[in-house]
Amino acid sequence: MKKQLLLILVTGIMNTLIYGQNQTEVPVIDRSIFFGNPEISGGQLSPDGKFISFLKEFKGTMNIWVKKFDEPFANAKRLTNLERPSAGYFWTYDGKYILYANDKGGNENFNIFAVSPSASIDASTGIPENRNLTPMDSVTAYIYMVSKKDPNKLMIGLNNRDQRWHDLYQLEINTGKLTLLNENKDRLSSWIFDWNENPRMAIRNPEDGSTELLSLDGGAPRKIYSVTALEGVNPLAFTKDNKSLYVITNKSQDVDLSKLILMDPATGAVKDVEKDPLKRVDLDNVWISDVTKDIINTSYYDDKERLYFRNKQYEADYNLVKSKFPGAEISIAGFTKDEQKWLFVVFGDTVVSTVYFFDRGTKKIIEQYTPRPALKKYEAYLSPIKPIRYKSSDGLEVPGYITIPKNSSGKNLPLLVFPHGGPWGRSYWGFNSYAQFFANRGFVVLDPNFRGSTGYGKKFLDAGNLQWGKLMQDDITWGVKYLVQQGIVDPERVAIMGASYGGYATLAGLAFTPDVYAAGVDIVGPSNLFTLLSTIPPYWESFRKQFTLRMGDDATEEGKAILKAASPLFSADKIKTPLMIIQGANDPRVKQAESDQIVIAMRELGRDVQYLLASDEGHGFRKPVNSMAMLAASEKFLAKYLGTRYQESMPEDVAKRLQEITVDIKTVKLTEKPAQ
Repeated sequence: MKKQLLLILVTGIMNTLIYGQNQTEVPVIDRSIFFGNPEISGGQLSPDGKFISFLKEFKGTMNIWVKKFDEPFANAKRLTNLERPSAGYFWTYDGKYILYANDKGGNENFNIFAVSPSASIDASTGIPENRNLTPMDSVTAYIYMVSKKDPNKLMIGLNNRDQRWHDLYQLEINTGKLTLLNENKDRLSSWIFDWNENPRMAIRNPEDGSTELLSLDGGAPRKIYSVTALEGVNPLAFTKDNKSLYVITNKSQDVDLSKLILMDPATGAVKDVEKDPLKRVDLDNVWISDVTKDIINTSYYDDKERLYFRNKQYEADYNLVKSKFPGAEISIAGFTKDEQKWLFVVFGDTVVSTVYFFDRGTKKIIEQYTPRPALKKYEAYLSPIKPIRYKSSDGLEVPGYITIPKNSSGKNLPLLVFPHGGPWGRSYWGFNSYAQFFANRGFVVLDPNFRGSTGYGKKFLDAGNLQWGKLMQDDITWGVKYLVQQGIVDPERVAIMGASYGGYATLAGLAFTPDVYAAGVDIVGPSNLFTLLSTIPPYWESFRKQFTLRMGDDATEEGKAILKAASPLFSADKIKTPLMIIQGANDPRVKQAESDQIVIAMRELGRDVQYLLASDEGHGFRKPVNSMAMLAASEKFLAKYLGTRYQESMPEDVAKRLQEITVDIKTVKLTEKPAQ
C-alpha cells in the first residue's frame, strides 16, 4: 500500500523522468482517436469497379454504405441499419448483392444477410430491403463456396439439425431457397470445389482429432490423405486444369515448417512445390488468381511479411505502387473481378493507414480515404514497434515485438506485457492500436509470441503442449526479465493485460508469478480450465480433441492434475496485486462463469478486484461505447498502480455506459460449484 501511495504521489515526477525535457512534446492522445469508430473503413470495389462499398458510422455503429466510384463519399447510400457491427461482408460476383454476416449480442450464431445496392430505399427504414437468408436461432452458418458461374448461388453449411456438424446446402440468394445436398453424419467439416464448382473433396475429422482428406471422384468418398491431430493440412485450390490440388501442410515427423504441395485428388500422391527459402517460418498464404488460375505470389510472415512473386506483371505493378510510398508497407486489400483495378493500403508501425486505388492499365493511383484522419496529426508522436528475441527459462528463443514510448529515455520505464489470444495464433508487425495507446501513456509494451504460437513451425507450436501456466508462461516472464536486465524496464512497475488466452496469461501471471506484476487486466480470459473445456461450443467438435492434447485431458487423472495446476482459479490465494476483470455476458467461448468464479474467489480472499460485465457483448467488446468505457477504466486502473498518465475525461455516453457495466462484486453469484 505504501508503494502504491508513493506511486500516486510521484506520478508527475515519473512522467518527467519517462519523457525527460520532451514531456510537453508528447500529448496524451484521446483514446477515441485510437479506438473509436473509424470515419471510413472496409472499402471494397464492386466486381466491375463502378462502385465502392465501405463501412461508416450510423447511430454509433459501423454500417455498410455504397457509392459510385467517381462520387464523393459524402454522397454514399446507406444499405444497413445494424445495431451491432457486421462480422464481414462481400459482393456477389455479378455485383447484384452485398452479403454480410451478423449475430445477436456476440453469441456467434451468425446468419447470412443480403441487400441489393441498386434497390430502392424503403421510406420507413431509410435503407433498401435487408433479407436474412438463414433465419434460424442457435445456428452458425458457414460459407463454403461463392459461385462465379451462377452468382445467385452459395454453398453453405448449417448446423440446425446437429449443432456439432454442418449439413451442406445450396442457397439461392434471389429467393432464399435452401436445398439440402448432404446430411452430414460423417464428421465432415469442409468441402473443396474445383474451378467448375464441382465438389471434389471433403475434410473429415475423426474422434482422435486427426484430419482426413476424402476424394469424391468416382463414387463413394475415399480417404486419400491424413494428418495427425497435431499436424495441419489446408487445401487451397485446384490447378487450372482441375487435375491437382494445392495444399499447405506440415505432415510427417521430419517436417517442421508448413510448405506448399501439389496433391493428386484421386490417389493422394503429393510432390513438394515450395517452402520458406530462409527456412525460418511456415508458409503463411498463397494468392491464386481467379482469372489465370495460377499462383500470383506466396507469403511468409517472419518479423515482417516476405512476398515471393511468380507472376512478373503483378510483381512489377506491386513494386511500382510500393515505390511511391517509401518507408511504408503495402497491402492489396481487394480488386475487381478482372484483377485490373486494386484497392491497396499504405501502412506501417508509425504510419497511419490510408487506402488508395490503382488502375493497372493506366498506372493511375488515386487516394480514397484514411480510416483515422484525426490520428494523422499525431504520427510524429507514435512509437516504433521493433522485433525482439530473447531466451526463455529452458533456452528456447522467443520472438515478439517491443514498443518504447516516443521521446522517452528508453530506460527504467514501466512495462505493460500484452500476450496475444489463441493461444494458437500470433502477433504481427504493423500499426498496433493497443501498443501505441499504452506507449502514449508511458508504458513500454511487450508483445511476445510465446511457444504455442503459430507460424514458427510445428516444433515451436508443439513446445506449448500441456504447458499452459508453465513454460508458456515462462516465455512471458522471461521476456520481462530480459527487459529488466537490459535496463529498459523498472521491475517494480510491470503490469500485464490481454484478451482470451491473453486474459488467461494475465490471471496465470498474477497467480503463478505474483512478485512479477503490480497489476493485471483480464479481458474474457478463462480462470478454470475444467469449465473452459466443458463449455466449448458444440460446433467446435471437429477440433475438440486438439484442446485436450494441447491443454490436458480432463478424462484422465493425469490430465486433471495438469488442468488443475494450470487453472488460476485454484491458485487465487496467491494473487496479491490488483486485478480488473472484463467480460461479455454472451461469450460462447469463455463463458461468463469463468469471470464470475475468479471474481468471487478474489472477493472472498479480500483481494482488490474490479469487474466490468457488458450484457450486449460476446468474446471481446465490439460496440464502440463499450470499448471506450473498458479502455477508460483500464488505463485509469493501470495508472493508479503503476504511476503512468491517463486521460481523465470521457464523453457523457461513455461515462454512463461505464457505470452500467461496472459490477458491484458483492452481488456476483455462481449457480453451481466450480468444476475441478
